Amino acid sequence: MGYGLYLYGIFPAPGPQDLSLLGLDQQPVLSHGIEPFVFLYSEAQQERYLASRRHLLGHEKVLEQAMQAGYRTLLPLQFGLIIEDWQTVIQQLILPHGQSLSELFVKLDGQREVGVKLFWDRDQELQTLLQENPNLKAERDQLLDQPLSMDQVISIGQTLEKLLQNRQQTIIDAFATALNPLAVETVENDPLTDAMIYNAAYLIPWELESEFSDRVEALDQQFEQRLRIRYNNFTAPYNFAQLTQLR
Repeated sequence: MGYGLYLYGIFPAPGPQDLSLLGLDQQPVLSHGIEPFVFLYSEAQQERYLASRRHLLGHEKVLEQAMQAGYRTLLPLQFGLIIEDWQTVIQQLILPHGQSLSELFVKLDGQREVGVKLFWDRDQELQTLLQENPNLKAERDQLLDQPLSMDQVISIGQTLEKLLQNRQQTIIDAFATALNPLAVETVENDPLTDAMIYNAAYLIPWELESEFSDRVEALDQQFEQRLRIRYNNFTAPYNFAQLTQLR
């Protein structure tokens, strides 16, 4: 059994059947049932898997391919989870958390996770802001060729920063107003870069994805395509059902 069993996710029984998938280290992906659940796993070839891009994508690909094969309801397990035997799963997960797992499957039935990340060009937004506020632009331009006191620098900087924050919040509010009504649940995550101003995940009914996508496109047009929008319409529901009980 090598270094143990690497776990990808949990499905309600009967779960995926006869999937021809390769997981980490090109190992065949297998299924193992512990009523009323089915686990996807492969034999671990390493004692511990580093969270490299290749490994992370390999983990996600297994779950996404299972979903594409029609097994849409699943609980993704955290990356890097290796167990020695199935008794560990029974003792540490099934017995203490079996009821919670069943409730999560009810919650996720018929739902899918989609994600929206928004990026902007801060310098471009600042220039647009100045164009829209001629008085502030005139005040700044008037002082460009003059020595500034610290109070003047702080005052202008604070005013611009406040206006930029308001501008950012207006964008976020527009997306939330348009998209949140389609969602059963939403999660707002921290931005991952300085250029990212919004990072949200939505749990929506499968049949509403096309409408959700249309609304994202309409928002892109509303803001004259000056935002960079990264829309992920197909992923395992990491933000709404990730399990971390096993160590």
